[in-house]
Amino acid sequence: MADKAQSRAQAGRLLEQFLAAGAVEVTPDILQPAEALLDLYGEDIRARAYVTADPLRGEMMLRPDFTVPVVQEHMANGAEPARYAYAGEVFRRQDHRGPARSNEYFQAGFEIFDRADPEAADAEVFALFSGLLSKLKLSATIGDMGLLRAAVDGLDTLPERKAALARHIWRPKRFQHLLARYSGQIEVPKARADLLTGQRSGAPWIGLRSREEMEARIAALEADAKAPPLASDAVAALNALAELRCPAVAAPAALRTLAIPALEPAIVRLERRLSALAAKGIDLATLQFDASHGRSTMEYYDGFVFTFTAANPDLPPVASGGRYDALTRQLGQGREIPAVGGVIRAGLMADLEGKA
Repeated sequence: MADKAQSRAQAGRLLEQFLAAGAVEVTPDILQPAEALLDLYGEDIRARAYVTADPLRGEMMLRPDFTVPVVQEHMANGAEPARYAYAGEVFRRQDHRGPARSNEYFQAGFEIFDRADPEAADAEVFALFSGLLSKLKLSATIGDMGLLRAAVDGLDTLPERKAALARHIWRPKRFQHLLARYSGQIEVPKARADLLTGQRSGAPWIGLRSREEMEARIAALEADAKAPPLASDAVAALNALAELRCPAVAAPAALRTLAIPALEPAIVRLERRLSALAAKGIDLATLQFDASHGRSTMEYYDGFVFTFTAANPDLPPVASGGRYDALTRQLGQGREIPAVGGVIRAGLMADLEGKA
């Protein structure tokens, strides 16, 4: 296993390659304000990050990744278009022990902010990483989070139901539970059923929410209860989409066989991306496509996603990345710009190079 010095040296070599590809180096602080991350992910982020408190700066986190501070810096001060690179340590809490899942490791990354041709930018990042990792014989997989988002948005149901499903795309178990409930496959919980049938008379109004807020919530639950269930064919198509895996070259045709009209704009974008990848020399027949790829990563990815993985299933991805246009909108205070990037685990890459 690569030690810290070897990992740092490998990250430095990757940084040099990213700078040679036209990037400008950025060096976000290791200690980051927690507010932006909590706003983006809610309290769930506490399970993945190291949180501390500063008497003057408030709640802080050890840097869980580079993307959020890089986006914040670009949206505040960056010119367009822009390419950034970085190398340094990130800190992630792990839910199990083992050297393969370190809680402190070196990342090197490359990010593009460019309005001109998003699909070409996707291909540029992927091809750059593919070239840097080519000697390791890794398996590459791509996906597109925009597909599931588009399919959810196209459902014939209440906007509130679609918003709930979209919010839980990154939590597959919760997503499937909501899908089953909205389609009538599971019963409404007894407590909610009692509430909706008026068995709350005489109950005191307690808690931090006002009476108006609670009445609005009850009205929303009543509207949900009256809504017709999702059509079984729509649910089946959505599940088939989530399970779709095939060679990338076959993905557009496979997606169209699902007969989900809302997918067409995303399929067209996928076709442009695949053409751009092929123009960069990527073999689409050996590149794998997974429509659910990215659902277990950071929640800011909203389009193209990719990973490069080793044969050992116990190892984390050697490299990963994707498109995060919505994140620039959230952090841009009214401004936004298409953005895509990725990171390489420097220590893991050094380990695999030593064994090659």
